[in-house]
Amino acid sequence: MFDVDFMALLTREVLRERAPALIAEACAWSVGLSDQPHHLRRGGRLVATGVTIGVRAASGQPLSGEEDGRLELGDARPGSFQDALNALDPDGAVHAERFDAQVLEPFVLATCVQAAERARATRRAAWQELLDELGEDGRDLVEVVRVGEWEAPLRIDAEHLVLAALGTVPLVEVEAEGLPLSLVRAAEGITRTAAAPAPAPVTEPAGDDLAGTLFLARAALDAAGLTVPVPRAEAEALVRALLAEGLLLEEVPAVLPHLPVQPETAAEVRAIVAAAEPGL
Repeated sequence: MFDVDFMALLTREVLRERAPALIAEACAWSVGLSDQPHHLRRGGRLVATGVTIGVRAASGQPLSGEEDGRLELGDARPGSFQDALNALDPDGAVHAERFDAQVLEPFVLATCVQAAERARATRRAAWQELLDELGEDGRDLVEVVRVGEWEAPLRIDAEHLVLAALGTVPLVEVEAEGLPLSLVRAAEGITRTAAAPAPAPVTEPAGDDLAGTLFLARAALDAAGLTVPVPRAEAEALVRALLAEGLLLEEVPAVLPHLPVQPETAAEVRAIVAAAEPGL
């Protein structure tokens, strides 16, 4: 059996290269955390302490309680970023869970896809042997990554990198460091939301036909479990999901302006459609 460890090593190598970007994204994500209401669990009940996380951190009081939190985040310095990750949100979950879903998981997936792209370009023989071992054709790199199961161990490595860099740093300092990038991310979000739909191609369905096509497209997006807004790395997966839901190849570009996709993703999807053979 082919030894696929080279991809595990390559994903870690790419993660190390991208460590500064990961730390920057973690800092940007933390902005506004100080303004969140602070909660503790007492006697099994979730209660608000009446102050914000920032006020409690400034007073030197611990943000996380003894009844909740992750063991690996325990014994955190009061008021630190690590302490804030282990604090409870209004729903009773620790903020670390939201951090995982919003920062670590998409970042790790993108890192694994970049590693796959590098392996495909620089280690062609090993890459083809790996695809044969996994039973994949290599057209959908996200699917290759998931079949290869490189995300879970790399997520642990990514978490360790973040905690090593930011774990003991006071939350207010982490927020201050992340403010510039946070503003950029907010502006990007506003731009995507406010952008006018691109002019419709002549092949775009009209009226009820477009409504039906959009219904199928959105159902495909929900069922595929793709990152939203869909990044360029998942463009191939998006096309496959739309076709599997029953869209015709020529209908795919028409629905893009109405779906939550990044601009570079839309361009990549159009390129895929233009290059696709009939029956893709």
